[in-house]
Amino acid sequence: MKRTIESTRAPAAIGPYSQGVVHEGKIIFLAGQIGIDPATSELVPGGIEAQTVRTMENIKAVLEDGLSNMDRVLKTTIFLKDIADFATVNAIYARYFTDKPPARSTIQVAALPKGALLEIECIASAV
Repeated sequence: MKRTIESTRAPAAIGPYSQGVVHEGKIIFLAGQIGIDPATSELVPGGIEAQTVRTMENIKAVLEDGLSNMDRVLKTTIFLKDIADFATVNAIYARYFTDKPPARSTIQVAALPKGALLEIECIASAV
């Protein structure tokens, strides 16, 4: 059995997908989040730093509305338009995962939706 997550505190899906899915009340799969401001549906200005913070806040909102939290994230995948931004993203990411960070992969990609500089997806356990 699955339940979808639709958070108004994160941007609405820009395609035919759910922001997140809770599988059998145990595992949460989050769709990739980018630095879209949920109030404007536009990418936040300010480059990689601002987009990373907004992306992490979007993830946090979807997790909370799915009855989980950042401490329960098991795995993330980061897609970067420019791998040279790795250190900047890492520093901001570390503020959200201070104790026992999740497993992670980071991949450079050619392009992301809406011209985003990064996208992060994750898997978490439900509370």
